[in-house]
Amino acid sequence: MKTVAIIPAAGTGKRMEGGVSKQYLALEGVPILVHTLRRFEEAPAVDAVFLIVPVGDVDVIRREMVDFQGLKKVRKILPGGRERQDSVKAGIDALPEKTEIVVIHDGVRPFVTVDLIGVSVEGARKFGAVSLGVPVKDTVKSVEAGSWIEQTMERKKLWLTQTPQAFRREIIQEAYQRAFAEGFYGTDDASLVERTGIRVKMLPGIYENIKITTPGDLDLGAILMKNRVKV
Repeated sequence: MKTVAIIPAAGTGKRMEGGVSKQYLALEGVPILVHTLRRFEEAPAVDAVFLIVPVGDVDVIRREMVDFQGLKKVRKILPGGRERQDSVKAGIDALPEKTEIVVIHDGVRPFVTVDLIGVSVEGARKFGAVSLGVPVKDTVKSVEAGSWIEQTMERKKLWLTQTPQAFRREIIQEAYQRAFAEGFYGTDDASLVERTGIRVKMLPGIYENIKITTPGDLDLGAILMKNRVKV
C-alpha cells in the first residue's frame, strides 16, 4: 500500500441540528460518508483507505456501510479521538511501513472528485506537501474585539483551504510527532507541516468541494447532489 488515504469521520456534529452525526446524514438517500468513500474507492491513485469513526461505531460502520456498500479499499476502521487531530494521528500511527504518500480528507466532503484525489497524490510526490483550495471571492476583514474592523486583508493572497491534503509519509509523520510532543493543535493538517518549516504547495480545488457542517451546508449539498445526478 504505497498511497493510503486517512478519512477522519469521528465528529459528533455539534453544529448540525437533530442530534445525528453529520457524516451519517443522507444525500439522495445515501449517507454523506458513503458518498465520500465511494470517490476514494474509484480513485486509481489511492491503494487503501483508513477510516476513523466515533468510538463504539466501528463494528456497525464496517457492517452497515463498508461491507454493505462493497468498499474494498477500506482496509482499517479505527476509533477516533477527542479532536480531529487525535483521529488523524490514529490513522498515521497505523500506517504500513511501506507507505509513501498519505492523503487526508474530511469524511464530510462528499463532492471531492477522482481527479482532485489524483492531483493531490501527484502533488505530494512532486512537492512533498500539498493542500487543495480556492481563492476567496469576497472582501475579507480582520475584526477586533467589539466587532470593529481592524483592517481589510489583501484578497489576492487569500485562499479557502479544502481537502484532500497530501504529504510524503515522513513529512506528515514528523509534523504530527512534533505537534503532539509540544501540545499543539492546528485547524488542519497542513498547519502542522508548516510549523516544521516545510512549505506546503496550494493546488486549485473546486468551489463545489464543500464541507458539510451546518444545516445550510446540508441544503446546499442536496442541490449539488441533484445536479451531479442529472449530469
